[in-house]
Amino acid sequence: MERANRSSWEGFILVGVSDYPQLEMIFFVGILFSYLLTLFGNSAIILLSSLDARLHTPMYFFLSNLSSVDLAFTTSSVPQMLINLWGADKTISYGGCVTQLYVFLWLGATECILLVVMAFDRFVAVCRPLHYTTMMNPRRCWLLAAIAWLGGLGNSVVQSTFTLQLPLCEHRRVDSFLCEVPALIKLACVDTSLNEAVLNNVCTFFTAVPLSVILISYCCIAQAVLKIRSAEGRRKAFNTCLSHLVVVLLFYGSAIYGYLLPAKTNKQDQGKFISLFYSVVTPMVNPLIYTLRNKEVKGALRRLLGKGREVS
Repeated sequence: MERANRSSWEGFILVGVSDYPQLEMIFFVGILFSYLLTLFGNSAIILLSSLDARLHTPMYFFLSNLSSVDLAFTTSSVPQMLINLWGADKTISYGGCVTQLYVFLWLGATECILLVVMAFDRFVAVCRPLHYTTMMNPRRCWLLAAIAWLGGLGNSVVQSTFTLQLPLCEHRRVDSFLCEVPALIKLACVDTSLNEAVLNNVCTFFTAVPLSVILISYCCIAQAVLKIRSAEGRRKAFNTCLSHLVVVLLFYGSAIYGYLLPAKTNKQDQGKFISLFYSVVTPMVNPLIYTLRNKEVKGALRRLLGKGREVS
């Protein structure tokens, strides 16, 4: 066991799709394209939310926080994926794996909490419109954002540290695209029932419970929307809430499938592709979902481009 732990300090091998080398270039191109779209889309939302005074509202404050999380979330894992897919070397250093584990788990949990905060913002906007400016004042918005970031960090410190205490077997093959808890638990030389129980309980708290809260809040929102007399008002509220709901279902659905299944299952191939989905695909589609049907963001983009033409 001592020799096994010593070998883990040398680093790990991220298997990815190396068992199917003919697929590596396809995955490389697809992930690179997704990553570039993620960088562009989320950076655009952050830029527009900062520069356009009309977007200085709680909704876009939380949306820019979500984009910041998505940028960091993908950057914590995708560059290493691309390096491993491009060449024959599939290794990641022990320090790199530990850093990726802590950061990836921190930002993933932060997004879970942030989506609940965004649902609360929409609930107040639709169901308590007269109290919206009072309830969602700047100080409270900053407090809610801080709770999301610090809550995610606390989750990461507990789960990652607990996982890294496990004695590892001599082989260093992590059957995944990245270093994450379910894949690392599979390397342990001891009974991991306690780790799996902790993982399931924590993930239930950060995924299933928030998802239930969000769905309940949206049932209340749907009832309130149906009472709006103006067809334009109903359409605007429906479009805004639908965008958020689609993002919620994509993120929580894949996270629940990837983390609430037992760590040692026969579906590891499915598990690692699910992790690829919520680490690469979801952050890419979030900006598209929020902007394609959003007149405010489109208007802000036109105004910004118009100013650019005037300056030039």
